[in-house]
Amino acid sequence: MVELLERVGARHGAAVIISDHELSAWPSAAVAAMKNQGLLAETRPATSAVCPGCERECVMPVRVLSDPGRRAEAFIVCDKRSDINRVPVPLGWLTQWQCSVDAVCEFVAHSMGVRRSVQRAASADLQNIGMVSGKKHSQMLCLRVGGPLELIAGSNALPLVDVIVYHDGAYSLDRARIRRLVDCASTADNRHTPSNARREARKQTTATMYASWRQEYRNLKLKQPGKSGTWYSQRIARMDIANGRDAETIRKQMTK
Repeated sequence: MVELLERVGARHGAAVIISDHELSAWPSAAVAAMKNQGLLAETRPATSAVCPGCERECVMPVRVLSDPGRRAEAFIVCDKRSDINRVPVPLGWLTQWQCSVDAVCEFVAHSMGVRRSVQRAASADLQNIGMVSGKKHSQMLCLRVGGPLELIAGSNALPLVDVIVYHDGAYSLDRARIRRLVDCASTADNRHTPSNARREARKQTTATMYASWRQEYRNLKLKQPGKSGTWYSQRIARMDIANGRDAETIRKQMTK
């Protein structure tokens, strides 16, 4: 697990690809847990492999022949030596597994028993995980990428590998330690706690939008009198002032 998380951190948010051949050298119980818990997901087969034809171990393109009714065969065509031509490659060597930042966030959210956040983090090197409650207050728990993976709550950080626990064939997190991380901050993270000013600004924006609907409703009634409320609201829904709202929402607000 430590090896896997270090690779994810080093990739700065990009997915990590690991061959089935390499995973065969990892502890089988650990690999099984990673697959069962969604940290490793099978991805597209490899198109190249280390050639087993000689001691040079060149990385070469792999060709796969698949005829109806016959088992597929994978091989490498060696162009480095005159005494070697086609080198068979086990198909299993082409199987690959992927681990991504999103998979790690899902694992943390599930382990903490929280709903995964769909809100984008304020910083590019952060990924929101979900709201975690401590004894004092709640904080948005984030994952910092672009280096060793860290759990972030407010201004506090904790290396993810420090709270990973393996027991009875499964990985989990030290929940108590993470909740203490959340409680260490004296105040909630302002990036995730809307201030009164933000709330009032949103209210004002909504009120202005509703007012524009009512004004357009009056304009349409003058131009096209005698139509139903639904007819007017459908016309407004096609305009920029609808801001993506549907006709029924507009109809309910335009006559108030």
